[in-house]
Amino acid sequence: MKQFKLNYLFIALALISVLSACHKDKIVPKSDTPTAVTRAGLYILNQGNFGGNNSTLTYYDYTTKQLTADFFSSVNGSKLGDTGNDIEIYGSKMYITVNNSNRVDVVNAKTGKLIKQDSLHQCRSIAFYKGNAFITSYDGYVAVMDTTTLTINKTITVGRNPEQLLISNGKLYVANSGGLSFGNPDKTVSVVDLTSLTETKKITVIADPVSLAADTYGNVYVLSLGDFASIAAGMTIIDNTTDAVKSQPAVNLGYNIPITVQGDFVYYVTADNKIAVYNAKTQTAAQTNFITDGTVITTPFAITADPLTGEIFITDAKDYSSNGVLYAFDKTGKKEYAITTGISPGKIAIVNK
Repeated sequence: MKQFKLNYLFIALALISVLSACHKDKIVPKSDTPTAVTRAGLYILNQGNFGGNNSTLTYYDYTTKQLTADFFSSVNGSKLGDTGNDIEIYGSKMYITVNNSNRVDVVNAKTGKLIKQDSLHQCRSIAFYKGNAFITSYDGYVAVMDTTTLTINKTITVGRNPEQLLISNGKLYVANSGGLSFGNPDKTVSVVDLTSLTETKKITVIADPVSLAADTYGNVYVLSLGDFASIAAGMTIIDNTTDAVKSQPAVNLGYNIPITVQGDFVYYVTADNKIAVYNAKTQTAAQTNFITDGTVITTPFAITADPLTGEIFITDAKDYSSNGVLYAFDKTGKKEYAITTGISPGKIAIVNK
């Protein structure tokens, strides 16, 4: 998940010591940045150090080629908070979950100006459907926020310590990690009816499910961390019509498992820090490493695809204590450019003009 997961937080904490700088930074390009006429730029949500209150929002402007390292503070005059976990754009607004600050910030997607802050304990990930924002809380529920009034008006009980969630085939799927119970993770994905706003079933998957993605062929992909003992990390593929488990293909996963889908292909990180590609159409492994030009990423931490340009964005958290890097690759796996981010760049959002 892009994320600084509480499941393996103690691994990362051993590496954390340096605070990120808050200043304008220069781009370090290999070549000029491609610019799409409808794209304004990129936001990168940097988690910072857990407990360090140093999450930042990096913004790269496609038109001016300027990089602002701490965009949220520069616009709002205050810190973003502690451990930013997710960032999503819906309409004219951008929603940021700040996990250890127990807060959801709603900002103007173009200017970054804060509109409202809502309290939500241990908030994690966000998805949207017909005017509602669905936000997971590690307390075992999904909060429902009205995107017009920006108020939370309902909660939906799901499994333990829910992580990512997504909408597929008119249903909400929620990964119940159970990640705070070391050695005893949850093993389910909740299915929520979006009319009644209630959980209708739980699907058994590999232990400690965290990351979700969906393709256009009716498949929901679930990446799980396992139990760090007898159950290995793995992938479960669910049919979004029947909600039956279709397969659990062999994959080589580690402790960091972001995933994204672009067209016919599913991209995810392997245990040896490669970007593997799975063919959604044929349901077979396509490539063991998407990157074709020799670019080495030390700690792949987030993956996002731009469906307009075909680009794949991958962040490198490096040592979790110094500034990271965002790499942009074309669809053939060749690096286009790289930019400096803050500490632990865990999520990417693309904003239109």
